Amino acid sequence: MNLVKPDAVERVAILGAGTIGASWAAQFLAQGMAVNVWDPAPGFEARCRAFVDTAWPALTRLGAPAEADESRMAFFDDPAEAVRDCQFVQESGPEDKNIKIELYSRLDDALPDDVVMASSSSGLLISELQAGRKAAARYVIGHPFNPPHLVPLVEVVGGKETAAAAVDWALAFYNGCGKKAIRINREVPGHLANRIQAAMWREAVHLVDTGVASVEDVDIAVSYGPGLRWALMGPNLILHLAGGDGGVRHAIEHFGPAMESWWKDLGSAPTISDAAAEKLIAGVEAEATGRSIGDLVAERDHLLISLLEMLARERGRT
Repeated sequence: MNLVKPDAVERVAILGAGTIGASWAAQFLAQGMAVNVWDPAPGFEARCRAFVDTAWPALTRLGAPAEADESRMAFFDDPAEAVRDCQFVQESGPEDKNIKIELYSRLDDALPDDVVMASSSSGLLISELQAGRKAAARYVIGHPFNPPHLVPLVEVVGGKETAAAAVDWALAFYNGCGKKAIRINREVPGHLANRIQAAMWREAVHLVDTGVASVEDVDIAVSYGPGLRWALMGPNLILHLAGGDGGVRHAIEHFGPAMESWWKDLGSAPTISDAAAEKLIAGVEAEATGRSIGDLVAERDHLLISLLEMLARERGRT
């Protein structure tokens, strides 16, 4: 497999320019790359440009140039044309297997033979998407976290037909352009971080539905408690610290039995009944206290940028 070197990528193709795709476009522009953008929806160019304009002040705070060079963005009506002169493809279409497969079928004769094609899919298996494709060996999952231009994590996993070199390439590329990429050793629905989120939200729904706590108090419990620590270290390393001088071994011995009893008491996989959904919706609306989605996104991004700046500053001192 003769792939372009990860640090030699000058132009990427973005297929799907919704919230995730436009965010990826901003990220790659901030890294100095040119971007080809395709989306089937009318008016996608204006929406993508507007997203980049809105995102750019945050990216500038994180080290991007003062102004985005939007002349490095090109927009296409045909996905095959969008990928022809690129060195990497990031697909961010709808989370629908059939839609993605139909899109990929249009790329078979256009995708350059030295290019990796990554899907932003949050839960689909790349094995099911790459089947029958000429370039199947170069298809990977490259799943970001929203918004990709701010949250560093990218999960990389290959499918049954993916070459190991393609996975290695994707990890090197993402890590070389401002992301924190991790390798997932085997495919599972939802990948890794989304499964952790799903497990926590399952219990959050159970606690609200059974009257243990309100929606707002569940959110406060996470954001003002373990969420603060999780921004610094993962749950396994946090457990290591909980064990004191004995570390994780002592923590497992000391807390293990209690943890097992809590696991047994966790809510079984709940269905989100109409009644449970209404509790959640009412609780979230009360917690939002009149703030619009736009207001909440701005609040999230402001706090996230401040946290990222602080972590970069403090980690740079160690």
